[in-house]
Amino acid sequence: MAADTEEITITETETDLDTPWNVIVYDDPVNLMHFVTLVLQRVFGYPKEKAETLMMEVHNLGQSVVWTGEREKAELYVQQLQSHQLLAAMKKSQ
Repeated sequence: MAADTEEITITETETDLDTPWNVIVYDDPVNLMHFVTLVLQRVFGYPKEKAETLMMEVHNLGQSVVWTGEREKAELYVQQLQSHQLLAAMKKSQ
């Protein structure tokens, strides 16, 4: 006697897995511009000039996409930025 079985297959499309994620830093009234620049250099290894450019985007526009890539790495970067008291989040890239 055979038991009735049903096979369920769940698949993720390759486009779902490949969708890049943006790491965004938001402006806040607490952190100094110099500190934000140093954190961006430390977390991402950016040269001072690139970190300063991104920091000025945060300051002038209220936010900046500071990195784009795979989800797991984006989650790690957001955690690192938040551990330095920066306002950071991640969103799917459009």
